Amino acid sequence: MESMDEDSLDIKDDHNHNYCASSEKVLTNLSQQLSDVSTVPQPGCTPEPGGGAGGRRREQWSGNVGGSKLVDSDSGSESSEVSESDCTVPSGSVQGKFSLDSTSKFLLNAMAVEDYRKNHWPNLEKAVDLLLIQKPSDHVSVSYAQIYSYVYKCVCQQHSEFLYNDLTSKITRHLQQVSTHLQASPPENFIDNFNIALTQYTASLQCIVPVFMYLNKFYIESKLNRDLKDDLMKLFADHVAEKHMNTLMPLLIKAHSMPFQVQPSTMASVVKGLYSLQPDWAQFAPALFSGFIPQINPPAVESLLSDYAAYDQRLQMELSMNGFPRGDQSRKRASEDS
Repeated sequence: MESMDEDSLDIKDDHNHNYCASSEKVLTNLSQQLSDVSTVPQPGCTPEPGGGAGGRRREQWSGNVGGSKLVDSDSGSESSEVSESDCTVPSGSVQGKFSLDSTSKFLLNAMAVEDYRKNHWPNLEKAVDLLLIQKPSDHVSVSYAQIYSYVYKCVCQQHSEFLYNDLTSKITRHLQQVSTHLQASPPENFIDNFNIALTQYTASLQCIVPVFMYLNKFYIESKLNRDLKDDLMKLFADHVAEKHMNTLMPLLIKAHSMPFQVQPSTMASVVKGLYSLQPDWAQFAPALFSGFIPQINPPAVESLLSDYAAYDQRLQMELSMNGFPRGDQSRKRASEDS
C-alpha cells in the first residue's frame, strides 16, 4: 500500500469534491509513458523524409511477400499506398499476354473453320445434292433432323456467312448444269423439259428452305434483309429462265395460238412459274399471260363491250374451223322467241 501511494499521484479535494491532481506529477507520468512507447524498437522502419516533429510518420515494413505496404505510425493501420515500381507492370509481359490471347483466339477460330470444312458442310452438301435431283414423285431417304442439327451448329458457331455462300454456290452450279441440259433440248420438247426443271427445283426448295430455317432467320433476314426462298428462286431466274427466254417465249406464244399442242396443265405451270419468277415478263406477251394470270390486261370498259363480243365470236369461229365443233345442238331447248 505504501509503494502504491508513492507511485500514485497526489489528489486534492476542494470543497465541491472536485479532485485535482498535481500538475507536476501528471506531466511527469505522461512523459514517462510517452518515452516508454517511443523506445519500443521498430525493426526495419525508416521514417519518411521531410517528416517534422509531431507529424505523421509513414514507415515501410521490410520482408512483406505480397508487396510493400505503408504503415501509419500514429494509427498503426496499414495504408494501401504502393510504390510506383510495385504498381508498374512490365510492358513485355503485357504484350506477351495480348499476343497469347490473340494467338489462342486465332487457333480456336481456325479449328472451328476447319471443323466446318471437314465435317459440317460435306454432310450438308450431300443432303442438298439429293434434294436437288429428286423428283416430286420420288422418296429420298434424307435425315431432315440431322441436316437441321448441322445448320443449327453452323449458325451457333458463327459460320452463317460461309454456309450461305456455300449453299448458293452449290445451287448455282446445279442450275448451270440444268441450263446446259435445256440448251440441248429439241424445240418440240423444250416447254415440257423446262416445266420439269422448274417443277423439280420448286419441289426441292420446299425441302431445303425449312431445314435452313436458322440460317434464314438469324443471318439472311436479320443481316441481309432478304429471304432464303426469294434468293434461291432468283438464282433459277438468273441462270435458267432468263438465259432461255428468247427460245421459250416464242414457243409459248405459238403453243397458245394452237390449242392442245401442249398440255393445258403444262402451259399453265410454265406461264405461272415465269410470272412468279419475274412479273415484268408478262409485258412481253400480255395475251399469253392474261389467259392464266388475272388482271394482266387493263380493266374492261363499257364502251368496248361490242368489241369484246366480236372477239369472242372470232374465237368460236377459229375453234370450229380447227376441228372443235360446238356439239349436238338438236337437244338444245328452243328459244321462246323462235
